[in-house]
Amino acid sequence: MALPGARARAWGWTAAARAAQRRRRMEGAGGSPSPEPGGPRAALYVHWPYCEKRCSYCNFNKYIPQGLEEAAMQKCLVTEAQTLLRLSGVQRVESVFFGGGTPSLASPHTVAAVLDAVAQTAHLPADSEVTLEANPTSAPASRLAEFGAAGVNRLSIGLQSLDDTELRLLGRTHSASDALRTLAEARCLFPGRVSVDLMLGLPAQQVGPWLGQLQELLHHCDDHLSLYQLSLERGTTLFAQVQQGALPAPDPELAAEMYERGRAVLREAGFRQYEVSNFARNGALSTHNWTYWQCGQYLGIGPGAHGRFMPQGAGGHTREARIQTLEPDNWMKEVMRFGHGTRKRVPLGRLELLEEVLALGLRTDVGITHQHWEQFEPQLTLWDMFGANKEVQELLERGLLQLDHRGLRCSWKGLAVLDSLLLTLLPQLQEAWQQRAPSPVPGG
Repeated sequence: MALPGARARAWGWTAAARAAQRRRRMEGAGGSPSPEPGGPRAALYVHWPYCEKRCSYCNFNKYIPQGLEEAAMQKCLVTEAQTLLRLSGVQRVESVFFGGGTPSLASPHTVAAVLDAVAQTAHLPADSEVTLEANPTSAPASRLAEFGAAGVNRLSIGLQSLDDTELRLLGRTHSASDALRTLAEARCLFPGRVSVDLMLGLPAQQVGPWLGQLQELLHHCDDHLSLYQLSLERGTTLFAQVQQGALPAPDPELAAEMYERGRAVLREAGFRQYEVSNFARNGALSTHNWTYWQCGQYLGIGPGAHGRFMPQGAGGHTREARIQTLEPDNWMKEVMRFGHGTRKRVPLGRLELLEEVLALGLRTDVGITHQHWEQFEPQLTLWDMFGANKEVQELLERGLLQLDHRGLRCSWKGLAVLDSLLLTLLPQLQEAWQQRAPSPVPGG
């Protein structure tokens, strides 16, 4: 798709040249791929904290910009990415995800600068998944093309609903027609690599009309779709409206029916439910999110970003949970002073890490293979942890769980009630850990 205007054309050529330069850095002098590093690998999350307005349901770390100096933000994102890559010793970045906030409000120059910095500091394969979250109102086709030239190769569009009344209730700035137009433009630019979100369980929402939205979306969507149930969060406008009686409270039974019927519709349409909320066909899984669910390392860059990685010098044993400073101005001051704005570091003990492996791994249809579990706990197998427990055995007999030569996973029926299964599995993991490893070395 052509970029209108001389400035857009100039930017497109510049970005294309920079992208080509990145590819050359990723490849050897003879045009063949350079040897891939065998050291630590990670995903990279980049948080853009700014939005045009705050949606009525959102309690994320977001800000309405007041006199934003993007050049300063860009410089700090680049600096923090380089610093944390060095601190973590990560040698290969598997994927990059620009989230927010509304990162499609950022300049494509900022996206390109971050990707350049990553490629200069670590190995960023030319085919790495690079995702950008986009809102329909901030992502016209020309701008999406500029992001593509900057290095983005996958889009996640915050569609949320195809009903204009619901969109107004959610405080969204786009209409259903805006969303479908942006989706069509995105699919032309990024064929097979566009994801959309659809929410369920809104106040006064009914099953039939919501299923109609889903069916309509199937005529327009690409190969990845996420279904998210509304969560009423304190401090949001929607929470206050429900508390004050201005809106009815969402009906959890109706939301459960929407989810059950929706996932059946998507399965019939050829989508694989590869995670509790995520559906893909034609192999279009999100490799970035898969890193989270497999308890891989990931670095969080930007105000309020979260990360999980093992810093160098920790003896190769202690993974840390990290949170960056929330408020953008304070975060930037810390990055300029220290090279990064990490506000909180929490070492994860072995049991805490196993709890994450269990809770996150069971969100996927693959579950936890024996080989994957052994990477985190080589002594106690999944059979040791769960094989003899009567409550777990009951879940197996009810067809909610499967424990066999492949590993531990939820059935199709069990995936829909994972939270209730974890009420049994997590205490059993803790009990088995206490009985079989009474004196673990903290963090060891």
